[in-house]
Amino acid sequence: MRLLRLAQRSPSWCNTQPWEVVVTSGPATDRFREAIRAQASTGSGQAPDFPWPERYDGVYQERRRESGWQLYEAVGVRRGDRAASAAQAARNFELFGAPHVAIVTTDAVQGVYGAVDSGIYVGAFLLAAESMGIGAIAQAALAGYGPLIREHLGIPDDRKVLLGISFGFPDRDHPANSYRTTRADLGEVVRWVE
Repeated sequence: MRLLRLAQRSPSWCNTQPWEVVVTSGPATDRFREAIRAQASTGSGQAPDFPWPERYDGVYQERRRESGWQLYEAVGVRRGDRAASAAQAARNFELFGAPHVAIVTTDAVQGVYGAVDSGIYVGAFLLAAESMGIGAIAQAALAGYGPLIREHLGIPDDRKVLLGISFGFPDRDHPANSYRTTRADLGEVVRWVE
C-alpha cells in the first residue's frame, strides 16, 4: 500500500488524477498471466487503445537498439537468433514471473492529457518501487491487448489501457537485472534560452 500511496502523490493537470489502477495478486495474477500469455501466443488479437509509435528514427532508434542489445547480451541472446529473441519478448506475457501486475488506465475523454498525467503516475510508481527495493517494469506490450485486459479485469469501456507494470521483489542475480540503460547527456535533451 505504501507504494501506491507514494505514486498517488503524482501531479496532474488541474489535479484531475485521471489514472485508475487494477492490481492483481496471488491467484488473480496467475489467471491474468495465463489469459494474456494464451492470447499473445496466438500472434493475433492486438488492439491497443493508444496507437503504437509510427516508427523510431535517428537517435530514438539508436537508443532503442542499444537498450535491446544490452538486454539480449545480459540474458545470452545472440544477434540474429530470432527464436531466442522471441522467447525473451514472450517473457512480457509471463509478467517476468512477478507476483503482481498493475494495469494503469486513464479516462478516455481526457485523451492525450489523461495519458500524459497517467504517465507521470507511472514514473512516480516506478521511482517509489525502486526506493523501496521493489522490482518494477513498465510494459507497453501488455497494452496491446486492451480488450482482453478490460474483459478479464472488469475495466469499463470509458477507460483506456495505458500499460501494465509487473512488480515484486526482484531476483538480483537474474542476468536481466545486471545491466542499466544509458541516459543522454543533458546537452542532448535540454536547450537553455537566455
